[in-house]
Amino acid sequence: MIEALLSKMIKTGDLTAHLPGGRVVKAGDGTGPPVTIRVNSRGLRRLANPSLGLGEGYMEEDIVFEQGTIDQLLTIVGESGGRKPKRGSALTRFRKALKRRVQQVNDRVASRRNVAHHYDLSNDLYRRFLDTDMQYSCAYFERPDMTLEEAQAAKKALIGRKLLIQPGMKTLDIGSGWGGLSMTLAKDFGAQMTGVTLSTEQLALAKERAEKAGLSDKTDFRLTDYRDLDEKFERIVSVGMLEHVGAPNFRTYFETIAKLLDEDGVALVHSIGKMHGPGATNAFTQKYIFPGGYIPGLSEIVAAIEHAGLWITDIEILRLHYAETCRIWRERFMADPDIPQMFDGRFRRMWEFYLAGAELGFRHGGHMVFQIQLAKKRDATPLTRDYLLGSR
Repeated sequence: MIEALLSKMIKTGDLTAHLPGGRVVKAGDGTGPPVTIRVNSRGLRRLANPSLGLGEGYMEEDIVFEQGTIDQLLTIVGESGGRKPKRGSALTRFRKALKRRVQQVNDRVASRRNVAHHYDLSNDLYRRFLDTDMQYSCAYFERPDMTLEEAQAAKKALIGRKLLIQPGMKTLDIGSGWGGLSMTLAKDFGAQMTGVTLSTEQLALAKERAEKAGLSDKTDFRLTDYRDLDEKFERIVSVGMLEHVGAPNFRTYFETIAKLLDEDGVALVHSIGKMHGPGATNAFTQKYIFPGGYIPGLSEIVAAIEHAGLWITDIEILRLHYAETCRIWRERFMADPDIPQMFDGRFRRMWEFYLAGAELGFRHGGHMVFQIQLAKKRDATPLTRDYLLGSR
C-alpha cells in the first residue's frame, strides 16, 4: 500500500523511505536534493491518511528524517501535484459540508476557547519569528527583495489607503491581535481606533504597546466578541479574522459589519481563501493548530456579502505573497536559538510542519489571500483605483 501511495503522490524529486522489516521504497524521478526518511510501524499506519498522518508521524517521531527536512519533502509533494485541488463527487462535497457545520459552530464560548488554543500560547514565541510589529498575517511584497518588516509595513499602508481614512475617523479593527495595525492606522492616518480581540495575551500586549508608543488616547483595545458590539463606525477593518469565523457564521459576520458600519462608511476584509471553492479544513491544522478554523472559497464570501446588502467596491487577490511570508516565518522559527529551551521537541516539530505546510498551500496548492473592500453606498469610494497606488 505504501508503495502505491508514494507512487501516486511523488512524481518528481528524490525520496527514499526505509520501512519496517528492512523494506526500502524509492519514489520520484531522482532530481533535486535527496530526502531520506525512516518510518516505524505506527508511522506506516499513520500514512494511510497522509493529510493527518504525515504531520502526526513527524511530530511524534514515527517518521524521522535521515537526510533532508520536512519542508523539502513537502516541496516534493507540492511539485508533484500532491496539493492540487480535487473537487470530488457530489456526495463527498455534501459530507464535507456537514463536517464543516459540526467543526465550526464557533459560538461565543467555542470562539474564546479556540482563540486561546493558538494565540495565548506565548507572546514571546510570536516575537521570535514575526516582524518587529508582530503582524501575524500575509505581508505585501511590493518588491521581491523586501525584508519581512518592509513587506508588513507595505501591507498596512495598502490597507490604510483602501480604507480611505481621514483624521479622527472612528475605526473598528475586528481581531486586532497585538495591536500593530490599529496603532499604524492611528499614527499614520489619524484614525480613532477601537480594537477587539478574544485573546487575553494579545489584549494585554496591545495595551502595553499603545501606551509605550503614546497612542493610548487614539486606541481602545477590548476583550470583546465582535458580535456583541452595538455602535457605529466610519471605517471597519478585519485582517486574518474571517478564517476563525467558520462557514456557518459567514452571514452573521457580514451582517454584523453592515450593522456596525456608518451609512457613508468603508470596510476592508483581508483573509486567506481557496481558489477552488468550499472544502474541508486540513485535518492536521484543524486538530492541532486552528480548531474551529476554516479557509473559505470566494464564492461563499460573496454570497454572504450579497445577503448582508453590502457593495463590493474592490477585490484584490494576493497569490504568492503569503508563501514568502510563511517561508520567512519558518526560517526565523527554526533559526531562533531560544525556542528549543522554551518548547519541547514535539511542539517544535508540530509548528515546523504547520509553517512548512502553510507555505506549501500557497506555493503549490490552491490557497491565496483576498482583500475585499465593502461599502453601503456605491459611491463611497473612488470610481477608479488610482488612489491605491500610493508612493513607490
